[in-house]
Amino acid sequence: MKKQLLIGFTCMTLAAATGCQAGSGGGAASKEKPKSKDGRTVVTLSLMGSDWYFDEMEKLFEQKHPDIDLQIQVYKQGEAEWAEGDFEKYVKTTNSAILSGAGADIFDLSSLPVSKYVDKKILLDMNGMLDKLNKSDLHMNILDALKINGGLYTIPTSFYAGVFVGNGDMLDKTIKVDDKSWTWEQFEEVSRKFMQQSNGKGDRYALANYAPEHFLNILVENNSTDFIDPATRKAKFDSPLFVQNMKRIKKLYDDRIMTANKAQIGNQLFYSTYLLSPLDVAETAYRFYPNPKLLQRPHPQGHKDGSTFLVRNQLGIRAHSAVKEEAQQFIAFLLSEEAQSLPNREGFSMLKSVNDKQIGDVQKQSAGGSYKLPSGESVKTSEKPFVELKQLINSANRFAKTDNKVLDIITEESQSFFSGQKTAEDAAKLIQNRATTYLNE
Repeated sequence: MKKQLLIGFTCMTLAAATGCQAGSGGGAASKEKPKSKDGRTVVTLSLMGSDWYFDEMEKLFEQKHPDIDLQIQVYKQGEAEWAEGDFEKYVKTTNSAILSGAGADIFDLSSLPVSKYVDKKILLDMNGMLDKLNKSDLHMNILDALKINGGLYTIPTSFYAGVFVGNGDMLDKTIKVDDKSWTWEQFEEVSRKFMQQSNGKGDRYALANYAPEHFLNILVENNSTDFIDPATRKAKFDSPLFVQNMKRIKKLYDDRIMTANKAQIGNQLFYSTYLLSPLDVAETAYRFYPNPKLLQRPHPQGHKDGSTFLVRNQLGIRAHSAVKEEAQQFIAFLLSEEAQSLPNREGFSMLKSVNDKQIGDVQKQSAGGSYKLPSGESVKTSEKPFVELKQLINSANRFAKTDNKVLDIITEESQSFFSGQKTAEDAAKLIQNRATTYLNE
């Protein structure tokens, strides 16, 4: 493998630059398959940063496909810190390469406008490749949620499960929640009921440690299609729905039902997080509550039964790559049991069987009613949250992706409303104008 750093990455934007590695260029007219010096077919994969998991996958893939030379192009090597402006430079450089028809054969598109590339027919639809795999073991709930107009243009190596972890004792005994159908409005009702039952204790909250602008971001992420049309990339932050949500959130903070301050462990009804593995249940959830309950996050109106998820990467294939078949062989390999079982993969597996095994292993360690933490400390556990975890990852069907730049805009402009300096309508207009300008770039 030849790791190419920034100088090599910039080279990708040139369709026919001399001195660039074979296979790093080529637009629609390129039909000849690039070859390495030893005669193998070159397939290039572009990543934002180096990753041990992909290093291991490359070795295994080339062992199984000795006729293919997988070359990983890395923008940021090793543990090097990102300097200010690096991320924007990476996005701009990669976007230029993709739009010009040059660059790698496979890209990680997790920080890029996938729908724009689909409109321009730049990406390969991988539905046909998927039909050749064992779909019954695949998390099709995740893959279906990533489709655009029925086409599957990106595939992740793993996913993170969005969850509300709740105080199980309080929820089971006094406040009933049907998390398969509850909405953000019902979340507010439950939260107010919780505070009424707290007998006015000032240190108890429904949700703590989130500034109102950050909670607004959570709501936007979980209801992203309500505020940004995924097909047209048009923003809808000046809509009555967004303004209403801003006002509702401010009242929750004004009424001290939610707080930006930290609460003592166990003194908040919920906390919101993304779980990366079954270990998070034993090592994190039980640190908050002696009886944690895992719930789907509240749903947008009209959308029931399904939790949110994020993905670490979205791999897409350039439609006019000369090595589309070989690139698809690599994508199929990363969905194999062998690749999905590698220890450096972060997040839940795209295979149900791998997740079931990992959850089962943690359950076995907890079978005696306790789980030993890495520190040596033991926590009391039960089977219930692991059953809830399985339900969560099998029902995950709402991709909570929202552009980080858009979230930054929401954070910056909504602060003026939450601090009382602007009306919700005025703040929403500023968010709408800035988001529209950015999305149209």
